[in-house]
Amino acid sequence: MTIFMCILLGFLVICAIAASLSKSLLNTILIFMSYSLVMSVIWILLESPDLAITEAAVGAGVTTVLFLVTLKKIHAIIKKEDSQEENGNE
Repeated sequence: MTIFMCILLGFLVICAIAASLSKSLLNTILIFMSYSLVMSVIWILLESPDLAITEAAVGAGVTTVLFLVTLKKIHAIIKKEDSQEENGNE
């Protein structure tokens, strides 16, 4: 069990570094979602199911949806047709 916990903790560190260095906002959100899911697994291994459920629901669920809606509202997610029109390719 200790080896599995160390692997999960290492994955958390990798996710944190990857989210910091990522250039794409969408990739950063997906990395953050995976970070929250791994954190909820760690909470389960630490025998704290109430925190695990909260982390999964809020961290991976609600927060990710809010980030994606925000990206859509500020037009950071561009449709394929829009990007082709901006480049002059039709």
